[in-house]
Amino acid sequence: MTTSEKPVRILVLGTGNMARVHTEAFQKITGVEVVAGVDKRAEVLAEFCDGFAIPHRFSDLDEAISWGEFDAVTNVTPDGAHHPTTMSLLKAGKHVLCEKPLATNARHADEMAALARTAGLVGMVNLSYRNVAVLQEAAKLVAEGAIGSPRHFEASYLQSWLTQPAWGEWRTESQWLWRLSTEHGSKGVLGDVGIHIIDFVTFAAGSQVRDLSCRLKTFDKAEGGRIGDYTLDANDSFTLQAELENGALGTISATRFASGHLNDLRLRLYGDKGGLEVLFEQRSESLRICREPDLQTAEWHEITVPPVTTIYERFVSAIRGEGKAEPDFDHGARLQHALDAAERSHAEGSCFLRLFD
Repeated sequence: MTTSEKPVRILVLGTGNMARVHTEAFQKITGVEVVAGVDKRAEVLAEFCDGFAIPHRFSDLDEAISWGEFDAVTNVTPDGAHHPTTMSLLKAGKHVLCEKPLATNARHADEMAALARTAGLVGMVNLSYRNVAVLQEAAKLVAEGAIGSPRHFEASYLQSWLTQPAWGEWRTESQWLWRLSTEHGSKGVLGDVGIHIIDFVTFAAGSQVRDLSCRLKTFDKAEGGRIGDYTLDANDSFTLQAELENGALGTISATRFASGHLNDLRLRLYGDKGGLEVLFEQRSESLRICREPDLQTAEWHEITVPPVTTIYERFVSAIRGEGKAEPDFDHGARLQHALDAAERSHAEGSCFLRLFD
């Protein structure tokens, strides 16, 4: 039996709502078996494993590692648990797909990336919007020189769950309240979705952030800035200016107050020979381009793009040695450096901060 014929055995760490998305995706892949779940919440774990017919279950990660009958882990724990749990798993020789963000600070993210690299293990971060086919096509077009050298960009991630209850009532539901409280581990909209829109830009442009300047804003949302056990002090909106390593300059923003937008991502990327517009709105994606001979008339053309492989499929392919681990932990760590710099820029009132000297 070849390596590619052997089943890839997956353990699910953390069995909340997002774990269901991961498990459904892995169970659709030929040659993959979801063999175990780990969660300290016994009732949640039992319901999850029963629902997906997962045979083994553990209340403790160390117990699962001692059992060891798995090849890889999809880590769907809260942000603060990513670093300690992933480090334990890598030391045990297990491949890891980790939910975003990779860690809660750059030092921890760097440690995770370094260990995965030196151990020769697949470490990938679940940047789910890499599954948007038009983003993949935009990156390909930029790499091929379709718009020339990138010069300017505008990107935004727009949500509105603080203005309407489409996803639930944030004032009474803990799944939303914790996202508004730093005491409960939230880094606000910057930490929650900022990583996605920064990745949207850097992946499409084919270049990482070099310098940035950021402004964060927390709005008054309740009397005394508090609801029950939750102090509502996490940022609700951010805007940042960034220069990429390729010299392109632009703006990136995100908010939970974008009335009329439930979960929409936008990117406009301009080069010296053309421009691209990437949209993921109302669960629909589109890609437009303007380039010669249409620059003088500013005529844009729609590009039709077929579906792409999901990050779950790419993770399994990388484990089998059949594909590239992308986005990997090194990229996740680089994004964490950008998030840390954004927080530091706001705190210090800095015009621009360089990520790396």
